[in-house]
Amino acid sequence: MRAGSPRLLREINDRAAIEALLRNGPLTRAELEGIIGLSKPATAQLLTRLEDEGTVLRNGLRGGGRGPRAQLWTVNGALAHVAAVDLTPDSIDVAIADISGATLTEHRAPMPKTDVLEAFRGAVTKAAAQAGLTTDAVHHVVVGSPGAVDTATGRLNYAPHMPGWADKDIPAELTALLDTSVTVENDVNLVALEEMVAGRAVGVKDFVLLWPADAVGAAVVVNGVLLRGATGGAGEIDAMRVPDHAHADTGTDRAGSRYGDLLDSPGIARLARAHGVAARTGRAAVEKALSEGTAGREFLVDLARRIATGVANVVAVLDPELVLLSGDIAHAGGTTLADLVAAELRRLVVPRTPVRLALVTGKPVRSGALHAALSVAREQVFGLPAATTEPFRGPNRQDATAPSTST
Repeated sequence: MRAGSPRLLREINDRAAIEALLRNGPLTRAELEGIIGLSKPATAQLLTRLEDEGTVLRNGLRGGGRGPRAQLWTVNGALAHVAAVDLTPDSIDVAIADISGATLTEHRAPMPKTDVLEAFRGAVTKAAAQAGLTTDAVHHVVVGSPGAVDTATGRLNYAPHMPGWADKDIPAELTALLDTSVTVENDVNLVALEEMVAGRAVGVKDFVLLWPADAVGAAVVVNGVLLRGATGGAGEIDAMRVPDHAHADTGTDRAGSRYGDLLDSPGIARLARAHGVAARTGRAAVEKALSEGTAGREFLVDLARRIATGVANVVAVLDPELVLLSGDIAHAGGTTLADLVAAELRRLVVPRTPVRLALVTGKPVRSGALHAALSVAREQVFGLPAATTEPFRGPNRQDATAPSTST
């Protein structure tokens, strides 16, 4: 096909219109004209062509108006469907959406100690059935999981708290179980993706996202691309050895402790008790500390010292534009904890890297998985270009495309 040929120009304009509708939701013809820069006749012809193909649908009227000028157009969501799964040691949380991004159904199931693959298939199958689908009719599935999938073997590494998933080619196993293509991505990487799409990292090229939890994780984004490493383990800082700079003594090895042991829920609760703040979990301790006066403040400062000691090593190597704190413990501490971590970080490293609280709350892993799944489907169905945060799908499968910044 020669550059500039009518067919090529139609394809370019069609993709631009589809992308505009996916990004902005239902639009009138005039609104679409303004976004894609075509004339009124050309836009009308484009919409007629896409409607005849079944790619777009009429979708009500703008503001109760009448006539063609008020007619709203939208992408036909039924063209393809995707599934997003947040996989944890305790649960399987599934959402099914159509290609427009509309969530059709949600389903959450407990994660058993045995027969984990069967439980996974059952949860996704039930969610698909609630949307009127079978799993083989789902265009693509993205699974967010702790740990990282080794690109050479498909095995889940760095996730000892997921014992039922060890020693398997996870992408291959799940693809066979569901009879459709499956991406397996690190959960914190998906949270970083969601922050890039709809959170505080929009427009930020280089940042680190830290998730203090029972298994501390980090996502590293360099020049807008997720850094994975040779075996998928970039950002797996749970096992990193750091000194405990907290002033209160909780029996840790001051010379060098496992970072994850300092920031898991029991470790944080012990630190809180050492300051006279009694709570059963790390999250509860952080929440309580905010209203506990001097004792609570001293505990939060000590916690910030622990967080900053690990973050300092990452910042010293990468010099990112931004550090984001995410997850239940980070959000429990809010901007108070983020500011304390920033202050401690300035004592440890030369770069004056801002520390902010991640913006996306609720279910950020599943939301990131949904954006990744939609990107794959939209590239394959519509030919839309994908972003450069390409998820790994394992060897010997079709190339997976990257999550798009479209919603």
